[in-house]
Amino acid sequence: MSSLFLTLAATTPADGDNALVKITQDFGINLPSILAQMVSFSVVAYVLWKFAFKPVMATLDERQKKIASGLQYAEEMKAKLEAAQQASEAQLKEAQVKARDILAEAQKAAKSFAEKQQQEAVERSAALMAKAQESIELEKKKMLAEARTEIARLVVATTQRVLSQQLSEADRARYNEAAGRELTNA
Repeated sequence: MSSLFLTLAATTPADGDNALVKITQDFGINLPSILAQMVSFSVVAYVLWKFAFKPVMATLDERQKKIASGLQYAEEMKAKLEAAQQASEAQLKEAQVKARDILAEAQKAAKSFAEKQQQEAVERSAALMAKAQESIELEKKKMLAEARTEIARLVVATTQRVLSQQLSEADRARYNEAAGRELTNA
């Protein structure tokens, strides 16, 4: 507005002072008061700019930078979280595969051990059966030998009574042999 007044004052002829006074009076403008207000406004604007707006603007800029860095940090953390989740999922899958492998190996080992134990048990039972069979066979032969001896003695004793005579040792041996042969053949 002051530039308008200066422009008007510069463009009017020598009566400019009167024209400027007339305009200011017509509009009710007091020039010294306006100049004082302009100086006051400039001082207040400078003080506000220096001590209020500048620190507020600096604080706003600083906060915007912090917000931007916070958002960038959040994005980085989000990316790291996703990477960590993917890594943990991969480790979990790998652990599951290893667990399956270990379980399969344990099952194979258990099956192999069970089969081995079963085979050893079968072999032991077969060995026991063979020993028992041999023992039975020996016992049978022993009993047959004892039975033959007893039968031969009984035959001799019976024959002696039947014949009522005393047999000599040679006759007795001959009868025993004959009885033994007949029992062996029977």
